[in-house]
Amino acid sequence: MSLAEEDEWELVNDDGFVYKRKKRPRLDISATTSAPPPDPALEEKNRRNRKKRALLNLKAKYEAEISRWELLSNTLRDLNLQTQNVEKGFEKVDVGEMGNELPVEFSGFSRCGLIDELLAQVEAQEALINNVANLCEAAEALCSLQEERSKQFLLNLPVWDSSPRELMNALCDE
Repeated sequence: MSLAEEDEWELVNDDGFVYKRKKRPRLDISATTSAPPPDPALEEKNRRNRKKRALLNLKAKYEAEISRWELLSNTLRDLNLQTQNVEKGFEKVDVGEMGNELPVEFSGFSRCGLIDELLAQVEAQEALINNVANLCEAAEALCSLQEERSKQFLLNLPVWDSSPRELMNALCDE
């Protein structure tokens, strides 16, 4: 081992645990004093610009999410109105109480009229079920998008940019 290599390492005693580590580079005080001090007004202007850009970006994200939630809310409100209209427009008929034989006339309807009425009611319920299914798909898509954003946020951390060896060295240095 040469003398130059020996100077790059230092012995550290950490409560009885002795190990070698690379020496940290020392800051040269003369080098830092020779640089002119940064302009405080320029630093403040740059800080405000960065802050403004970050807030505008955050505002755009929130506005997009709010518009999606408003769309879902309006769709749900329309669905509730449709349900109320269907319930008001159709009489509730319980066929099970009448048995297999229907009289020729049932509360003003003929057999065909009653069948048509029940068929229309079933079709309206099918349309409502389709609307609810579409609403659920939209909510699921929103949840998936939020989950992907959360995953991406964690994957974009600067910790993952370096190699594992550099990460371990940085953690050991501190």
